[in-house]
Parts: sequence; structure tokens; C-alpha cells
Amino acid sequence: MVNNCDKKRLVVVGNGMAPGRALERLIERAPDSYDITIFNAEPRVNYDRIMLSPVLSGEKSFEEIVIHGDGWYVQNGITLYKGAKVTGIDRIAKTVTAEFVASGSGQAPLQPPISVEYDKLIVATGSSPIIIPVPGHDLPGVLAYRDLDDVNAMLLAAKSKGNAVVIGGGLLGLEAAAGLMEQGMSVTVLHLMPTLMERQLDPAAGHLLQRSLEARGIDVITRANTKAIVGDNKVEAVELDSGQVLPADLVVMAVGIRPNSGLAEAAGLAVNRGIVVDNSMRTDDPEIFALGECAEADGEVFGLVAPLYEMANVVAAQLTGEESKSFKSSATATKLKVTGINLYSAGDFAEGEGREEIVLRDGARGNYRRLVLKDNKIIGIVMYGDTADGAWFFDLLKRDVDVSDMRETLIFGQNYAGGIPLDPGAAVAALPDEAEVCGCNGVCKGDITGAIAGLGLKSLDDVRAHTKASASCGTCTGLVEQILKAQLGDAYNPAVVTPMCGCTDLGHDEVRRLIVAKEIKSLPDVMQQLEWKTSCGCAKCRPALNYYLLATWPGEYEDDNQSRFINERVHANIQKDGTYSVVPRMWGGVTSASELRAIADVVEKFDIPTVKCTGGQRIDMLGVKKEDLLAVWADLNAAGMVSGAAYAKGLRTVKTCVGKDWCRFGTQDSTGLGIKLEKFLWGSWTPAKLKLAVSGCPRNCAEATCKDIGVICVDSGYEIHFGGAAGLDIKGTEVLGNVASEEEAIEVIGALTQLYREQGRYLERIYKWAKRVGTEKIREQILDDRERRVELYERFVYSQKFAQIDPWAERVAGKDAHEFQPMSVATMEAAE
Repeated sequence: MVNNCDKKRLVVVGNGMAPGRALERLIERAPDSYDITIFNAEPRVNYDRIMLSPVLSGEKSFEEIVIHGDGWYVQNGITLYKGAKVTGIDRIAKTVTAEFVASGSGQAPLQPPISVEYDKLIVATGSSPIIIPVPGHDLPGVLAYRDLDDVNAMLLAAKSKGNAVVIGGGLLGLEAAAGLMEQGMSVTVLHLMPTLMERQLDPAAGHLLQRSLEARGIDVITRANTKAIVGDNKVEAVELDSGQVLPADLVVMAVGIRPNSGLAEAAGLAVNRGIVVDNSMRTDDPEIFALGECAEADGEVFGLVAPLYEMANVVAAQLTGEESKSFKSSATATKLKVTGINLYSAGDFAEGEGREEIVLRDGARGNYRRLVLKDNKIIGIVMYGDTADGAWFFDLLKRDVDVSDMRETLIFGQNYAGGIPLDPGAAVAALPDEAEVCGCNGVCKGDITGAIAGLGLKSLDDVRAHTKASASCGTCTGLVEQILKAQLGDAYNPAVVTPMCGCTDLGHDEVRRLIVAKEIKSLPDVMQQLEWKTSCGCAKCRPALNYYLLATWPGEYEDDNQSRFINERVHANIQKDGTYSVVPRMWGGVTSASELRAIADVVEKFDIPTVKCTGGQRIDMLGVKKEDLLAVWADLNAAGMVSGAAYAKGLRTVKTCVGKDWCRFGTQDSTGLGIKLEKFLWGSWTPAKLKLAVSGCPRNCAEATCKDIGVICVDSGYEIHFGGAAGLDIKGTEVLGNVASEEEAIEVIGALTQLYREQGRYLERIYKWAKRVGTEKIREQILDDRERRVELYERFVYSQKFAQIDPWAERVAGKDAHEFQPMSVATMEAAE
């Protein structure tokens, strides 16, 4: 291990896809060579910007497009400053200074500016959207489309289901238009040129694209020049030079980008269109690299991800001493990320002297292909509709292949290249190893086949994890699956199930199904009847099986204490020094003088070093010795307090605000409902921890919209939310629906909890379960089907007859006082 004092200091300005890829490659090559610090102006981790369009359309969540979660930075010893904007580079002192972005308008930054020294510096400041300076461009409701904040703003605006005008008919503009339409807005696209995406498509393909968008309900106006954006205090309309006025509640400008080079220019680095770099990606200061959309290499700036990733590879190589690695721009392919619209273009397809073209039109099927040739070599590709041969054509273009011998059948694709039709498997097998499959990540066929053979990969997820092929925009997914099929033959199963653990080949869902179908009611019987490969399971499967049996057979299956995680076995949270944390339950966050007095007495009596208020409105006593646990519980029990289950895969807390009894904005008794819910739900085991909140009005002081289940009290009753997260993953809730009374709210939440108990996989949080099974399917069963809801509710009520027993009281009474040898903390953390 290299001592930190011996490491060079690498500072990275920007945390986009390009610097993220550079750090991945650097860590692969030399994991201990640099002490790395990253400044990210956005208040979040690295994510896949290519996939913002599916987030906007609702096809993906932000969690699904995160590239590096917080754990990755911790694991690799990287210091990441979120919400930190670099304001200056001192090349003489070799320092970078950053200011922290305020958490809200008019608020002070969370901490003062900082300066960090560097030995090597990477500037990856990206680009800024171009805003057309027409009158009204600064009105509220005018947005750009570059990052997650823009997407969130558009999603918020889309709740009105009003009119959206997108200025710009390029890639980003059309993806924004499609996403807003999916969110229920009426969308019009304005484009200055005669046809859409004129830089990537020829007029014929542009016409087909426009026709397809209009068939979906998106209005398209070409040759449209915006004269003004109209409105008093917010956007109301867009006026064109032609005099036409379009109503607008939202205007999205997607007319282009420009490199963010101001920081570099202020530091005295050479800047032209972007930050000027040589083929090693160095600026005119040899200790400073630039890469991504802010960099200018060979007189060009780049916006597509493939060349940016190539830049990243070069920077990583240079940082590890491989000076022969250099950047050279090459042809890139363009694809549109709109579900149901397939287009592909690459190279130079303009008309010119000495060029010929081959065109295939199939109007009935909406297919169009055009190849531009020069000297019997492909120099341009345009495809619309059927784009399956895009990778093959692109490979011929990149390798500068003479296509004379296949000229007559070339336009029909690879299957007909030799005059004799090939089946799809043979066509994929015939692709050369150097053929690019995933343009986003620069993955060729040989990378994939090598990983399949060398690592024993069996599934699409395996290939994505190890090679990143199809992990970005996803348009190459079909080709990757064909390669898997060609490599594995009948052994390839596209629906391959991830086993629970190494003890079985069965997945969580199949195990649960068989437990019910075979009426298996004990751990030994599970392992015997389902042919477990080990004698008694492992730290991964035993806790899961114990939960599945407990949830399936309440009152019949006896909880197996030794199959629980260490915290659940001792009914307290183990701390890093070997002591424990004890948290008594406070119903709905409400306490009393007698409870507070009991806690104070316990703290003094047992010399507990730290007492802390938790985020769930309770009091945590930290540093309790193991030998004192029984006595601490006994004293708390004597004061009427029970375990807060802060260790449980079950109900943790129900957070509340004061509600209408005290707050002038409160609409309902949020505290009272929170207490009822906590007393109803406590003691129930769930697949993962369960946190609730009840806010007394839409001001949402109890933060109900980031909990597993939340309630927002409104004048007409109660708005039920679910599927939020506020830990390593950040996600707002989905609205389940509205109910009129407390009784109905409790019934809905009980039924929802039971459905999650029955369908959730062990350790799967409620938001991941909801994403897997579908929000609409959950809503149908809980809100739309009253009979199903009552059935689930009654099953939950029945299970609670065997659940609401205070474990502290049992241990104090000696009913569960046996000791055990816990698995190592490392083993348990790995399993959890």
C-alpha cells in the first residue's frame, strides 16, 4: 500500500461522464498512485447524462442512471466535494479554489471556500447551453436542457399538463419534446432549418422523422424563427417572425452548446473555441489536462460521448506514464433516444463531386437507408426504421473497406453481403473482433467475446457490468444479446435469474413461490426440498429464507434468531468500537417528561457517553456496553418504553409535524395519525427497513415525500405517497392516491405494506420493489381494487397478532436470553 504522503495529488474540476471514465481507467491501471480530489458544481454524484431523456419521459429513475454512487468514491479513497464550484486556478502555487453553492436562494453557503493543492490537474468543466437572446428569454418558465436540475424543473412544469414549446429540432430538442409529451404536455417543436436534425440526417430521413413525431402528437414547425417569448411574470406564449403566436407554459431551449472555458482562460491557458489541448490532452501547461466538451483537440470540440471517452482513456494513460497513448478524432455514430423511433447516422453524407449513393426505400414499413460511397468505400450512412445493420456499415466505414465485391447487395445489409443470405447468428459471428458494438463506451465485439469466454459471463447484465456495452443509451442491446447467443448457443438464456447466493441456483422470487406452493414451513425443509448446495446456508440466504418463512406463515413458523443479522439478534445497533446504540420508540415522535426523565436516568446510571436526536424524531443513546444492555432495557421498560427497532428490517419510525392542533397551516391531525400508524405497524418484519412520515399540510415539514411511505394532509383528506429514498439513493415518492378519512388511510397503508411484504425481495427497499413491479400495478391493487385491498389489509392485521411483542421485554424476562456467536461484522456487512 502506498502511503498517502508518497502519492501525487490529482485534482479534478468537474464530475461528468468523461472525468468519471478517466478515473475508472486510472484506478484500474494504478489504484494507489494518486490522492484524488473532485470538485463537482452539481450537488450529486456522477451520472449518465445520455440517459436524462428516459428520466424525463419516466422510463428510468435517476437512481438507474447513476454511474458512480457515493460508495464508489469512499471505496477508492476519493474526496468528492458536491455543490462546489471552482472559482480560480493558481498555476504558480498549483492550487484550486472552490466556493460551495448555497443550498437555496438567498441562503449562505454551507461552508467557507477552500483551496486544494495539486500536482496534476484535470479541467473537465463541460459546456453551457446556448440561450437565444430574444426578448423574454429570461422569463420564469424558460429552461435549458443539460443536467438533472433541468429535467427536474421540466418534470415539475409538466405537472400542469399545459403547453410546451421546444426551440431546436436536434437530438436534445427532440428527446426533450418526446419526454414532455410522455409527461402529458402538448408539445410543439420549432426548428430553424427546413428539416429536423439536418446535421445528422439527410432531408429524406428528416422528413420520415418529422412524420413519425407528428404521428405521436408532437407538432413540428420547420423554418421557424423565434421573435420573442411573451409573458408578464412568467412564460405565456412564443411569437414567431411569421406572426404566429403559440401558447406556452414552458419553453425549452435546445439550440446548441458552447464549451465552458472561462475558468481555464482566467488561469491563462490557451483557449480558442474550447480549451486547446495537444494529442496527449495536455493544455499549454504540462501539469494540466483538459477533456470532455470543454476541450478543443485537433481544432475540434466534441459533444458525443465516444470521443469524450477516448479522451478519458488518453488522460488515464498519460497519468500512469504511458506517454505513447494519444487522442485522434474518428468517425462517430448518432442515435436518437426516443422509444419507438430508430435512426442511425455516421460520417459525411452530403452531396459532392466523385461521390455516389445507394438508397433503399420501403415506404410501407417506414424504412430508409442511404449509403454514400467514394472510391468504392463507405463515407456516409443514414438509416431510419430498420437500423440493425448500423454497426456493420459503421465498421466498414471506420476500417476504410473497399466494398466493390459486395456493391450489388451492400444496401441490404450484412446478411446479403456475399450474395447468399446469412441467418442473424452467422451474420453476428462474421463481424470482425474490431467492429464497434457500443459507440457510447467504445466497446468492440472482441471486448465482449473475450469477456464472455474469459470471465464466464452468462447474461446481458454480466456483460454490462464488465464491459459497459449497452450500459449507456442502450441502443446496442439487441446486438449484444446476439453476440451472447452466438457465443453461448443454447446455454444463453436471456431471462437468466440471478441466484439468491452461491448455495442455490434459484432466485428470490422462485424461492418464495416454492415456499407457498410446497407449503414449506421450516429452514431445514427449504434446504432439503429445494436442493440447497450447502448443509445449512450462508449469511446471505439464511436471513432471507427466515424472513420469507416468517412473512408467509405467521403464527406457524418460529423465527430463527440465529438467521438474523447481528443488530437484530441483540436488539441494538453495534458501533465500530464494539459498544451498542439503544433507541427507544417514541410514538409519532411524541414524548413526555416521564420518558425524558427515564432516559436521563439511564444515561447517568450507565455512564452512556453520547445522546443524540435522530432524523426520525427519537433519542439515540450511543456507547452502551454489551453487558449493560439487559439492565438498560429493563429500566426503559419500567418507564413504559419499548424498542424503537432502529436495527430492524421492519418499521423504524413514523415522523410527524405538529399538524392542525398547533400549526396555523395544518389541515389534519398529522401527529395523531402518525401515532396510530406507528402503533398499528410496529413489530412487523418487512423485506428492508421501512420509514414513514405524516405532514400536516403541503408544506411537508415532516418530509413525507422522501420516505418509504408518506402522507400529505390536505383540506380534502390525505394524499398517500410511497417509494421515496433519502440515503445513498435520493428519490422522491410516487403518489399512490387520495383518501378522505384516517381509517381509509390506515387501511391503504396496511394493504400497501402487506403487498410489499409479500412481493419484496429480502433487503429490497420499497422504491426498488415499486420500480421492479410497476407503480401502476401497485396502484391497481391497492386503490382501484377494493376487494384486493381489504384482503391484503386483513392478512396484515392477522400477521400483527404474532408480531407486536417487545424484544427488550422478552430478553429482560429471560425468554430469549441465550447468547450466540455473531458472524463477523465484515461478513454481515458484505451480506447486507
